[in-house]
Amino acid sequence: MTIAFYPGSFDPMTNGHLDVLVQSLNVVEKVIVAIGVHPGKTPLFSYDERAALIAAVITESLPERAEDVSVVSFDRLAVDAARQNGARLLIRGLRDGTDLDYEMQMAGMNHQMAPDLQTVFLPAGTASRPITATLVRQIASMGGDVSAFVPPVVFQALKSKLSR
Repeated sequence: MTIAFYPGSFDPMTNGHLDVLVQSLNVVEKVIVAIGVHPGKTPLFSYDERAALIAAVITESLPERAEDVSVVSFDRLAVDAARQNGARLLIRGLRDGTDLDYEMQMAGMNHQMAPDLQTVFLPAGTASRPITATLVRQIASMGGDVSAFVPPVVFQALKSKLSR
């Protein structure tokens, strides 16, 4: 069975993340969505909240493949976490040429550290290319409507979190 490791902050999960996850499931049997936890960063959503939101999105959007997706945390190098979880592929989404430049550098470094892991780039769909979690958080925190950029359960969680 081919296992892919899809690392990111997922703070929050966006339609772009979901798009890349769906594409990943067209290529491999199992995807591990890996939430990076960094002690120096303060995310909007805690790890537990992000994991619960991702699980809800998967159940809602991909019920037929829900058993093929798991969620884990990692706080070290993605290549080490991928190996620990039995993954052979690293999944990375690309929105534009800027992403490609950065991701190519990262793929090269990862290959030097872990030549047994292969990075797979998946292009974002046209509708999700401009979406970033950072922009979603900024727009939502200023009262903007982000419903077109995130799955419905994430939209509700953002509204709830930011109304406090």
